[in-house]
Amino acid sequence: MAQRFGGKYSPTGDVGRDHPAAPPGQSVPNLYDGKRPARAGARSNILFLVPLIFAAKAFFSDAGGLVLNLGAAALLLGAALLTREGLRAEAAYALRKVARRPAFPRKIFGSVLAGLGIATGALAATGSTAFAALFGLLGGALHLGAFGPDPLRDKGAEGIDDFQADRVARAVDEAEAYLAAMKDAILRARDRSLETRVERFAAAARQLFRRVEDDPRDLSAVRKYLGVYLMGARDATVKFADLYAQNRDPKARTDYEALLADLETNFADRSARLLTNDASALDVEIQVLRERLQYETPPPNRD
Repeated sequence: MAQRFGGKYSPTGDVGRDHPAAPPGQSVPNLYDGKRPARAGARSNILFLVPLIFAAKAFFSDAGGLVLNLGAAALLLGAALLTREGLRAEAAYALRKVARRPAFPRKIFGSVLAGLGIATGALAATGSTAFAALFGLLGGALHLGAFGPDPLRDKGAEGIDDFQADRVARAVDEAEAYLAAMKDAILRARDRSLETRVERFAAAARQLFRRVEDDPRDLSAVRKYLGVYLMGARDATVKFADLYAQNRDPKARTDYEALLADLETNFADRSARLLTNDASALDVEIQVLRERLQYETPPPNRD
């Protein structure tokens, strides 16, 4: 979707999408923890053009060629869909400190479908099974080399209980869905500065997500933040965007921005509190270990 120009000298006075405005004295938050999600759509869109070639060719072939070319188009379309979903899953995996490997390796299976599709198209064009197999193997290998395999190992889960890690993963997935719905709804307001404001709130919320991923034991303490509060923020955003798109009510805008500010403060305070609690717990554990070492270590022999 096209974005209206925004900047320091624009009528709305907002800044670019990648540089959200921050209150005086505060730095701009890093929305993606130093990383940016892969542009899955841009990288995989070219794959959706290839099936069209075989689909068009099918209608200029005999009955056998029609079946083979349509089969090749269907296989390549499936490969494109799997690859795009695999890239999105990989982007989400890369952004998180604690992540499970995808249950279904979409990019790998996409490479297999791409190889089968190319082999089927080559069989329709040449009629040679050997050439078709060769082209299929080469096409599948190139596809896998271009997009890479799926993550095959869990990340950051060493020493973490599987049940707790799964609970955190589900809670964070639900929270991310609320944030995505907020960002989608605010687009209807057609105001770049409001979009930026929602992104800044999302950055504060994701800091809390990362804290919970670092220590899944904190999930019980922040479950309402990841569920109830974000659900309310999503519902408020949907209602505000629909209202503001109709009448541009400045009071509604002020109230909505005040709500986001309150939520952002609460999320930031909770993140800081978890960090302080973790530091205090670490100090206690270190002190206990020191006392135990002193007790168990025999005194030096002074003879």
